[in-house]
Amino acid sequence: MLRQRILTALVLAAIVVWAVLKLPASGFGVALLVVVLPGAWEWARLAGWSGARERLRYVAAVLALILLIWPLLGKSGFIGGLLVAVAGAWCGVLVWLWRYAGRPERPDRPVTVAAAGLVVLAAPWAALMALRADYGPRYVMFLLLLVWAADIGAYFAGRRWGRRKLAPAISPGKTWEGALGGGLATLVLALVGAAFLKVGGGLGFVAVCMVTVGFSIVGDLFESMMKRQSGLKDSGSLLPGHGGVLDRVDSLSAAAPVFLLGLYGIGP
Repeated sequence: MLRQRILTALVLAAIVVWAVLKLPASGFGVALLVVVLPGAWEWARLAGWSGARERLRYVAAVLALILLIWPLLGKSGFIGGLLVAVAGAWCGVLVWLWRYAGRPERPDRPVTVAAAGLVVLAAPWAALMALRADYGPRYVMFLLLLVWAADIGAYFAGRRWGRRKLAPAISPGKTWEGALGGGLATLVLALVGAAFLKVGGGLGFVAVCMVTVGFSIVGDLFESMMKRQSGLKDSGSLLPGHGGVLDRVDSLSAAAPVFLLGLYGIGP
């Protein structure tokens, strides 16, 4: 399983690097849709909609929302307001997770899960598009590396030293030791990134990176909560060794908006 997981990750990483660095802005937006729309198909299932027609309607709704957002990305103030609202929503997810952990026998209504999915799917698309437009492809690659480093660090630290459960009612496999391992990997990469990207106010950039990875854990737990409510181990089976698309982008769904908002906050 680990070998298959690594091989799939390497292939995906190569495709992602090419898309980020080589595609024009419009092509990059379409490439993101290739990820988001299968994710919408999977999220519809998490909302309790198993029929193909219902799931296709949900995919169409996500696509329509993104197409409405796309022309507005260049307008002054729009993306900033959107990011503030989305970051506030992810703060609210912390309460949602806490509430569910106390009463896991009470699942959320499908319409609530579906509405949350619109934010989970559309907001990172907008954030990544704006991040690439305002800061360039290098910053998009750095964000991806940041999330990947946190995931890898958490995975191996959790396997080696994991003892204390992070959120046993939501994701029993995650541990505080794993989260610490991911945080240390993030810290190292953030320090390197602050120098390589030549960011002003290096400590502020490192702080943004650490907060970003903290929210990436929230995104991961949120999808885990939705899967647990639906009785699913994985969101899908599209990616060998990794499950579905959502299982690969759950961390990024929260990390991307928070990272870009943090960059706006610390300035040039």
